[in-house]
Amino acid sequence: MNLRYENLAEHLYNAIAQNLYRPGERLPSVRQLSRQHQVSTATAVSALRLLEDQGHLEARQRSGYYVKPRPRSSLHEPTMSAPPREPTLVTGQEWVLRLVKATNDPKIVQLGAAVPAAAFLPTQKMAQLSASVARRYSQRIANYEFPPGEPELRRQIARRMSEQGCPVDPDNILITNGCQEAMTLALRAVTKPGDIVAVESPTFYGLLQVIESLSLRAIEIPTHPRDGIALDALQLACEQWPIKACIAVPNYSNPLGYCMSDERKRALVELVNRHKIALIEDDIYGDLGFGPQRPAMAKSWDSEGRVLYCSSFSKSLCPGLRVGWLVAGPYLEQTEYLKYVGNLATPTHAQLTVAEMLAKGGYERHLRQARNQYRQAVDRMTAAIGAYFPLGTRVTQPEGGFVIWVELPETVDATALSRRALERGISIAPGPMFSATQKYRNFIRLNCAVDWDERVNQALVRLAQMVGGQ
Repeated sequence: MNLRYENLAEHLYNAIAQNLYRPGERLPSVRQLSRQHQVSTATAVSALRLLEDQGHLEARQRSGYYVKPRPRSSLHEPTMSAPPREPTLVTGQEWVLRLVKATNDPKIVQLGAAVPAAAFLPTQKMAQLSASVARRYSQRIANYEFPPGEPELRRQIARRMSEQGCPVDPDNILITNGCQEAMTLALRAVTKPGDIVAVESPTFYGLLQVIESLSLRAIEIPTHPRDGIALDALQLACEQWPIKACIAVPNYSNPLGYCMSDERKRALVELVNRHKIALIEDDIYGDLGFGPQRPAMAKSWDSEGRVLYCSSFSKSLCPGLRVGWLVAGPYLEQTEYLKYVGNLATPTHAQLTVAEMLAKGGYERHLRQARNQYRQAVDRMTAAIGAYFPLGTRVTQPEGGFVIWVELPETVDATALSRRALERGISIAPGPMFSATQKYRNFIRLNCAVDWDERVNQALVRLAQMVGGQ
């Protein structure tokens, strides 16, 4: 005969198996279980501990019991990419804008654009700081904060970078309208139309749009979903072609989510120094790792000023503020001028608000919570893919950030799938968007940082049915 706590444990296990409680979700409290099932609190605790011992739950201090993420190893990762080995002129990227616009439609389940839902952001705290800044600096925020940007913000950014092993002088930091502008300014400083730039493959489609707008040519470098850009392939490309710059995302790349080891980051910097080309480092996801320590920046090994470092608070703090920065080294004066003629300045109010968040320690407190939220979100989405999608589906296992790269059966046309999905109220990012040569026909990228509810769950079920029907 089963004991009462064993019966309760079995009931809870069945609820988990039926996805009533999904990976990363919190179970009812001990008191709630006691009332709902008319058992003592001791019985409820015993049931939860039994499920924890069996590996189905995990206890979190002062928070309760959560459904343990299913092992990611049950889904294989995609293999290393194999893009064409010749430069190509990037064209046709304007179609990406149609997908991005769907982000603003509340009727659409947003799995396409890499924009975190408000629940992952400190929206209330930012609103309070914004109001406080408006009261205290009413005259100042009415004026332009011309390049290089607000001094206190640059000081706070320099302090954080130095604490993370990358000493930077505040006077060498240029505040930008997000990371996209930082990368654009960096590319404009080190290239001219017609030049060749090396990019990861797959790479962030926003970067391809920048490359197209500057009339540059891209050469795609094979990239491993765990190790990052293939250094031997990059070396060969540098020997064969007059490459002017390499653009890489060493920490939690979009869309693969890998984090390069320190050894490989150092080797990457040594490689660009050897070939006397610029390395444009996009570190926008660097603060969003799932581990306890923030990974190092490739810029930390820059002894010759060839690494132009780009980052932003858009993914970690507030996308709408559009506050990013660029450390351009010897190209600082040139990028300051390009920033000025392009749009004069980054809004003063936004800069002061972010500076306040950093100075008061609110950013670090937010990150401690956000990292766990993003990890749970990725685990939850990965588990759903494993449960609903056809056999043979492959998924990356990111170490940070909040997107996953999904390889579907070879018969699937991701572009056609994205159109069909959008007609049914689901936004996804098809693989060809992430390649200068329109590769990755049967891949999609999914944003995991969504408000998970039955609407999202059913959207994934419908998406899986569409995949299986192709």
